[in-house]
Amino acid sequence: MPPVPDAVDLVVEASTMVSVFVAQRYARVDAMRRELVGRARRFGAGEVELVERSIRLELAAAMRVSEYAAGRLIVVAEALVRSYPAAWDALAGGRITEKHAEVLVDLLGELPADAGEALAVEAVAWAETEPVNVFRRRLRDRVAAMQAGSFEDRYARASAGRRIAVQPGADGMGDLWVHAPLVELYAIEHRATAMAKAIKAAGDERTLEQIRTDVVCDLLIDGSTEHVPAAVSGIRAQVVVTVPVLTLLDEDGGTASDLPVVEGVGPVPVSRARELCGGDGKWMRVLTHPETGIVLSVGRDRYAPPAALRRLVTWRAGRCMAPGCVMPASRCEVDHQVRWTDGGQTSVENTTPLCKGHHLVKENTAWQVRQIPGSGGVIEWTSPTGRRYLVKPERPVPVFTATAAEPAPPF
Repeated sequence: MPPVPDAVDLVVEASTMVSVFVAQRYARVDAMRRELVGRARRFGAGEVELVERSIRLELAAAMRVSEYAAGRLIVVAEALVRSYPAAWDALAGGRITEKHAEVLVDLLGELPADAGEALAVEAVAWAETEPVNVFRRRLRDRVAAMQAGSFEDRYARASAGRRIAVQPGADGMGDLWVHAPLVELYAIEHRATAMAKAIKAAGDERTLEQIRTDVVCDLLIDGSTEHVPAAVSGIRAQVVVTVPVLTLLDEDGGTASDLPVVEGVGPVPVSRARELCGGDGKWMRVLTHPETGIVLSVGRDRYAPPAALRRLVTWRAGRCMAPGCVMPASRCEVDHQVRWTDGGQTSVENTTPLCKGHHLVKENTAWQVRQIPGSGGVIEWTSPTGRRYLVKPERPVPVFTATAAEPAPPF
């Protein structure tokens, strides 16, 4: 007798059918567009453009959506059916979600057509195994690496458009909109969050979001933090920059696969990485090299990981190691998979970063979490229903094993 599906199986089954129907919708949208455009070609380009607009209007009216949404549907349909058939097949087979398909189309569309089509098969394999947030980050970084030759120029053009604006709201409130390099924005957010947490811990009754907002306003208007506790005023931003050391030394900026990466941001130009690695204390620099002196374990001597071990564990993971979570590792808590009270060691093989929410889930529910031995940091989550989910770190740490001594040379 086949196993009886449980509640999660039923949800997954319905989600799979949604993907199947979405794929059929895309195929029919593309077929409709090609048929109508084909009829119009004999009348010239102007007529074709009019038919394109007519198709958008027809879809918008029939589906009760905006013309923008209908146009988006047409673009994604054409890309999946014509340019990335492997992605359409995966969607039609229920192996990826509509969101995975949209991310794939958007990111591969930044590449030349032949490069995007060549990467599509590999991207589909990632989409079939990874949550959409993790998939987006992985594909985004790969696309950026493939564009490394033009990345400096594109970054320079984009940063030239930095600006701020105020959007008035209701009841005397409003929004401050800042368009700036993402590295700086994350640094601002990190410092405001760290300061707000320290103020909150001192007994402030405001919510964390209220304190964060007030901190940003105080810093921008007054330019100082003299009115806050001394422990808070000394807090500075920290952004983790990982740079292959040879990339910094190479005048040409290294190869396409050697782009520097900022935690939570993604690839940055080599020139920006050189600037960040120039000695400013607010940037944590991780220069990757095959010969490193790193603390791997302190055994049972202490519960709290020493600074070097914590940096290694958070750098390795890059993010919260719960399924699908993309909280930067620097904002997470370092968890012992085997609890300290149960004899767990404070070592690289028994610690990993988890955000506060997922740390609470791990410690207070029936989820079982373990680090797979010899995997370089892969975390296995087993759900209360018995399902297993593997979460791979961003940068696996090599596992060294002892080998038999080689015979001495005969001289």
